[in-house]
Amino acid sequence: MSEAPSASPQPAPVNPWPVTHVFDVRVEPGLVAEPQSPTKHRERFRADVEGMRAIAVLLVMLFHSGLVVFRGGFVGVDVFFVISGFLITTQLGTELFETKTISLARFYARRAKRLLPAAFVVLATTLLGVWWAFPRTRWAEVGGDIVGSALYVVNWRLADRSVDYLAQDIAPSPVQHYWSLAVEEQFYLLWPLLLLIATLIARLLSRPRAMMLRVGVAVIAIPSFLWSVVESFVDPARGFFITTTRMWELGLGAFVALIGVSWRKLPRVTAAAMGWGGLAAILVSGIAFTQGVAWPGFLALLPTAGAGAVIAAGFALRDKGPAALLSMAPLRWIGKLSYSLYLWHWPLLIIAEQLEGDLSVAARLGIVAFSFIPAWLTYRLVENPLRYASALTGSSRFALSVGANFTLAAVAGGLALSLTAGSSSVPIIPTPQASQALKLGAAVLRDDPRNDPAGAPVDTVAWMTPAPVQANDDIPQEYADKCQQGNASAKVLTCEAGDPKGTVSVAVVGDSKMTQWMPALRRLALQNHWRLTTYLKNSCSFALAVPDYDGKAYQSCRTWTGSVVDRLTEQPPDYLITSQGQSRAYDDSDELTSAAMVDGLRQVWSTLTGHDVKVIVIADNPGPTEEAPDCADRNARHLTACAFDRGRYETASAAPVLRQAVEGQKQVTMVDLFDAICPTDRCSIVIGSVLVYRQGSHLTKTYVETLLPRLAKALTKANLKTVYLG
Repeated sequence: MSEAPSASPQPAPVNPWPVTHVFDVRVEPGLVAEPQSPTKHRERFRADVEGMRAIAVLLVMLFHSGLVVFRGGFVGVDVFFVISGFLITTQLGTELFETKTISLARFYARRAKRLLPAAFVVLATTLLGVWWAFPRTRWAEVGGDIVGSALYVVNWRLADRSVDYLAQDIAPSPVQHYWSLAVEEQFYLLWPLLLLIATLIARLLSRPRAMMLRVGVAVIAIPSFLWSVVESFVDPARGFFITTTRMWELGLGAFVALIGVSWRKLPRVTAAAMGWGGLAAILVSGIAFTQGVAWPGFLALLPTAGAGAVIAAGFALRDKGPAALLSMAPLRWIGKLSYSLYLWHWPLLIIAEQLEGDLSVAARLGIVAFSFIPAWLTYRLVENPLRYASALTGSSRFALSVGANFTLAAVAGGLALSLTAGSSSVPIIPTPQASQALKLGAAVLRDDPRNDPAGAPVDTVAWMTPAPVQANDDIPQEYADKCQQGNASAKVLTCEAGDPKGTVSVAVVGDSKMTQWMPALRRLALQNHWRLTTYLKNSCSFALAVPDYDGKAYQSCRTWTGSVVDRLTEQPPDYLITSQGQSRAYDDSDELTSAAMVDGLRQVWSTLTGHDVKVIVIADNPGPTEEAPDCADRNARHLTACAFDRGRYETASAAPVLRQAVEGQKQVTMVDLFDAICPTDRCSIVIGSVLVYRQGSHLTKTYVETLLPRLAKALTKANLKTVYLG
């Protein structure tokens, strides 16, 4: 069994890392059954581990500052997971070996009084900052995040959001960093139980307890590592947050703790090589990796194995080699503040960005540096006083009660913020009956909408629908019906609409910029008795080319496109309607070019027109430079501040590429309704009392429905006879 960090005669604990938050480099009073001597306390103190916390938190903070040199600083969280696994297993193992059991009540009480007070202070402060600085359109989302953070399940909420296409334009949450704390809390909830189970199995099988504990760690860690490798390629966005892909990192630290005696026997030269090599591995990872790598997967072995090597080497080196460097006073001071630093720096950055817009690297560095002040105050005035309060130390029940009250208070605050979000600063249409008597959206525009003053930006409107706080829910039915395939899978999903017995068959294919037109196409399909089938996939252009997604080649899109082409050539529809938001694809030189996209589009279209399919391409539309619902809510009396230049049609949409691809193609026609979306040289985000845009450049369902008669005329002109019956 490894050396356990021991209790200090004086309450001078080391502040835990945000991710390793519950531990200190020494055990708190009352952990072991029998008091340890001061000499043993000093022997068990691991100042180098405290210094490693400093390295890890600095990597994370510099990464969030935007310093290019530390573009891989996110690996600091992985390092903390290893430290956490090591320290918690050392503490629990010490108690288990000396008392033959683990007091779950005392264990969870220590966690509660150690973590929850500071976490609550930051959550409460962040809530006030969001109420002050954020538009109401963000309150419900952030309120839910605060609730998830208080309950330590926010990592699963973020995992679900990461694969939610409709949430991809949402700015980072000010409590997003609580995901790593959630992973650890879930680990802490289960780990003592698993150690007790392993001990029981050892007794039943008459096996050495230490061996069974190591086997238990392997049973958890190995499948978790394999799952992280798979998930990092299959669904990296979700895999980054979920607990099951991170358990192996904590397990690695646990394994280091469980063979501590062996590490102590390492030759000094070997230990020094391990220590320096491990430290180098951590720093190289923080410099060399980028956010584009699949994480966590096998690449995460470099910083985590490095962290394990540094900890293991410290058993033999004590205060020599890398342990001497990590034990330096400045690093130890940062290490003891690491939990509070982690908690404070991120919400300060996000709230500042909300107030000032994009921040320079210098400004971000300044905010990160400023976070040392509230971190130090929280450490001195909240963490330590409550942690060592005699009433809490003497009663596990009372400590758990206090922790539960902090949690409930944070939950209540998050719920209050979410519920308050329902009140919009912009009046909404009074009643459905009133809306039927009024012309809405594009209906206020004349037949030739270009330069129609009814579509020009104005500062105020009497009312608006959908309300800004509801705009991101004003979406096509296809999302609820799960008709749009996600990013990871190439499986073809289809949904049917219109008249199943209709004589005219229409295939609708494309990405979310095609999906946005479905509220109108569904209605037209019913009225005109079309058999309409959708083939939709997130961010995927219907082209025999490989587009980009999140900085990487979108291979599943290319595979999906090939499968859809096969289906459509086996049973050709009469018409294909398509649109997209992507304008470039990878060429033979792995460069993103519009020419590669044009070629890919023409290949698909020529294949289908060869089977007598008539192709109709709906032009893409740009959107405002800022999220329209946010801007509308914040500028309810100055909506012209949200308007944008019509020139974005040529520079910030796929329309020019689609137009180029259509030129000279037989049986391929383009439909362009942009004049009815942006009639004047400045594009308004509100036309005819209807909010035009939701996420990014997507049109609200309501505005698309007001374009129905114009779309019907355009489709008829494109040789798909369409009648709009109102």
